[in-house]
Amino acid sequence: MTSEQFQQIAHTIPHQPGIYKYFDETGYLLYVGKAKDLRKRVSSYFTKTFTSYKTHELVQRIHKIEFTIVNSEQDAFLLENSLIKQFQPMFNIDLKDDKTYPYIVIKKEPFPRIFLTRTKINDGSEYIGPFTSAGKVRELLNFIRQNIPLRTCKLPLTEANIAKGKFKVCLEYHLGNCKGPCEGYQSVEDYKDGIYGIKQMLKGNLAPVIQHYKKEMMECAVNMQFEKAELLKKKLADLENYQAKSIIVGTNLNNIDVFSILKEHETAYVNYLMVQNGTIVQTHTVELEVKLEESDEEVLQFAIINLRETFNSMANEVIVPFEIDLPEAITVTVPKGGDKKKLLDLSLKNVNYFKEELRKKKTLLLEGHSDMERKKVLYQLQDSLQLAEVPTHIECFDNSNFQGSYPVSAMVCFIDGVPSKDNYRRYNVKTVEGINDFATMKEVVYRRYRRLTEEGKPLPQLVIIDGGKGQLGAAMESIAALGLVGAMTVVGLAKNEEEIFYPGDKESIKLPWDSESLKLIRRIRDEVHRYGITFHRNKRSKGTFVNELEQIKGIGKQTATDLLKTFRSVKNIKLKTMEDLVPAIGKSKAQLVYNHFHSE
Repeated sequence: MTSEQFQQIAHTIPHQPGIYKYFDETGYLLYVGKAKDLRKRVSSYFTKTFTSYKTHELVQRIHKIEFTIVNSEQDAFLLENSLIKQFQPMFNIDLKDDKTYPYIVIKKEPFPRIFLTRTKINDGSEYIGPFTSAGKVRELLNFIRQNIPLRTCKLPLTEANIAKGKFKVCLEYHLGNCKGPCEGYQSVEDYKDGIYGIKQMLKGNLAPVIQHYKKEMMECAVNMQFEKAELLKKKLADLENYQAKSIIVGTNLNNIDVFSILKEHETAYVNYLMVQNGTIVQTHTVELEVKLEESDEEVLQFAIINLRETFNSMANEVIVPFEIDLPEAITVTVPKGGDKKKLLDLSLKNVNYFKEELRKKKTLLLEGHSDMERKKVLYQLQDSLQLAEVPTHIECFDNSNFQGSYPVSAMVCFIDGVPSKDNYRRYNVKTVEGINDFATMKEVVYRRYRRLTEEGKPLPQLVIIDGGKGQLGAAMESIAALGLVGAMTVVGLAKNEEEIFYPGDKESIKLPWDSESLKLIRRIRDEVHRYGITFHRNKRSKGTFVNELEQIKGIGKQTATDLLKTFRSVKNIKLKTMEDLVPAIGKSKAQLVYNHFHSE
């Protein structure tokens, strides 16, 4: 949908709060958004200049706009979240968290059992959680069972069955892990007291349990039951030790949620700490893919609603690093100091740790490995790709451009499986007019290996072209022109499927997704992406995308900005007539711009 087409329907969109939906020409839902003022928000997509390619792609695909008016901005916020979860539009933020989390279930039965489950059944049982780590839940259950006697058997302990004497106590009773309700040695009320204590422990409130054991210990001492009193004393020490390890800043904090965010390029990481009675009872970090130009505030807002819903949070206060809008019932706090600031700093520490650990998992960091371990991976790669030599020297190429303008390329070099940054190269494309990935790849590959042959330097055993068959074919044209066919192995790496292509082959090779060979290739690919994007971003930050316009004599920065706002790119400006340019910048400046691009 063009700006002109939108202007024809703009008047039908109200100045009221609500949600808007964008559809493509096939009726596929592309994006769902919320707004205080629907007309202003939707209009911004057709009047603003966006730096994100994905935003431009979205606008180009919009064929139909639908909207729903709601009573308040808060209602719009909740409705947007619901629709995103239901339809998962391709241009909305993607929460990369599809795990199933464990719960602790208190079974609805006489003398309830307590155990871990990942499946919620509508049977009247009480489910506490979810929790982020099954290992920690098992550890917690073991701690509970060591301190609060519970039955673990599946016997139907109805009042009638116990009265008839159908059951006999088992070894757990003799070990002191169960009080023997199966033979009527424990009353329902006493068992319920234990369940109540467990619920309090899971909420981080150990005070009632500790007080109960202190009272029971004193009674045992008075009655000269010293062995039982000693056992209770040990349990009290365990509970107080557990409480000391759990409390982070103090019991003056009640139920609050703490969130921090770390955003890098198109990925954001959000950490969540659930605090109850001064104790952190949950901690979880999620990764989100940011599709458009959403701000940190929008991403954090989206994550908070999803995480609170996932973990059934009832806290009415949220601690965050900056102001955001949330439903009115929730108090938003941006702490400057004190215990709440300590919790926010702890959350930020967690989110940084998560990002670093995720980076290590996604890539194979061979730098810290021994020489033997690195060689083992390279031998495996040689076998996987059927290479004539061990690929101790690998180079990888990737192209990058911004909204179809200013193409650049990057090459990274790995020696013995680790980055050799002294050998990294960046290329400003010289011979290619406009955007042509194939021609760009052909140019930079030619420049690289002509330079190496002229200087008599060793060639790599393996060259990876990040792209499909087209880029690989273009690279091979340069290799052939230099007479280097057979001197090194050149393969193409498909961007999405991680398929590997050899020149001239119709079928691709797919390495096992968890193989060390593929992990190394991913590592190299991610590194060339990082290096190329950083190079490109630096060029843009220096104003590269307006420099061509500003270099026209008589055209300043403001005029260049006005042109880009109106026509979106330099490429479009080149195609415009004088009549198109005059309304945007006036006749005299339009003449200068037109003459610059049509001097021939």
